[in-house]
Parts: sequence; C-alpha cells; structure tokens
Amino acid sequence: MSDAKHHAAHHGSGGAVYGLGFIGALVYFLQNADSFWMGVTGFFKAILWPAFYGVSFARLS
Repeated sequence: MSDAKHHAAHHGSGGAVYGLGFIGALVYFLQNADSFWMGVTGFFKAILWPAFYGVSFARLS
C-alpha cells in the first residue's frame, strides 16, 4: 500500500466530524437567534466554530 493511500485510510473522518459539528452549532445558534440578522450571524458562527474547536483539540493531542 502506498503512503498516500495509507495516510488517507486513517484520517478520512475529519469531514464527517466537521459536518456534525457544523449541524450542531447551526441548530444551537439558530434556536438562540432573536432576529433574522442574529440568525445570519449564527450561520456564519456555525461555519467557523467547528474549525476553531478542531484546531484547539489538535493542539492537545
């Protein structure tokens, strides 16, 4: 097995974890939005939140 295939086989679940984090954050931020613009802000926060959380988690390991 080549190195590229071996590397991808063990680290391929990042997209799924990010997607679940995005959906969870989106639900949370939209439920707490009081206005349309707070909902728009919550959408963008939901996009960015899992990325920041993942970077901080990666530093711990």
